[in-house]
Amino acid sequence: MAESRQPGAAWARRGAAALFPLLVLAAVWEVLSRSGLVSPRLMPSVVLIAEAFYGAVVSGEMAFHAGASLFRALTGFGLAVVVGLVLGVLMARVRWFDALFEPVFSFGYPVPKIALYPLFVFVLGFGSPSKIALIFLECLFPIALNSCFGIRAVERKYRWSAANMGANSAQTFFKVLVPAAAPTIFSGIRVALPLSMVVVVITEMIGDSRGLGYFIAYSSASFKYPMAYAAIVAVAVIGFCLDRALVLLRNRIVFWERSSGVSL
Repeated sequence: MAESRQPGAAWARRGAAALFPLLVLAAVWEVLSRSGLVSPRLMPSVVLIAEAFYGAVVSGEMAFHAGASLFRALTGFGLAVVVGLVLGVLMARVRWFDALFEPVFSFGYPVPKIALYPLFVFVLGFGSPSKIALIFLECLFPIALNSCFGIRAVERKYRWSAANMGANSAQTFFKVLVPAAAPTIFSGIRVALPLSMVVVVITEMIGDSRGLGYFIAYSSASFKYPMAYAAIVAVAVIGFCLDRALVLLRNRIVFWERSSGVSL
């Protein structure tokens, strides 16, 4: 019986350890809100934020805006995963392709992609296409570069061993290179995933009529600060859940090297 309770006790300890910093943050927020050091309008009580969150969820308003943001974020992110993996593999395996695209990634990585948003708006308008395109561009860089570096980092002895055992190029790629590079590839994907939420919220705040970014901007402009913070909490919850889901997927695929599951 004691052995059967150990996994449950360990799970409870991990859950408590994860919740403790959030509870401390909420307590500090509540103390500052009630202390008078900060205006309660700018830093409303945790209770008011919770009430606003609950009201927005019950009314369906939160689900409507969260659904719009989630669709845009996951669409741009999904496109970046597909294209980024292809570009990364080609850069790692084809010399002329690497010579063609490596300078683009080197020069383009430090550039804040949000600076290009006016161009996307001019071409695609203020709707979802411009936001999805910018999310795609922002997520593409870490995925493509990590995929490239992951493939390149595979030691030659593994490829030589596969060749000595009679593996052809396709078998070597899918059974040696991809599994060996998978941890690095997933690192790039995990870095890109929260970027998709960051970009979608920023672009929705700049100009839109739906989405969590719009909800935050509208609530702030209307002096409904508890509602604005409730939307920010919704962004954090969605980002956390997406990260947990990605960690579970990674641990299923890269089962020989489990991730600690600590959020980035």
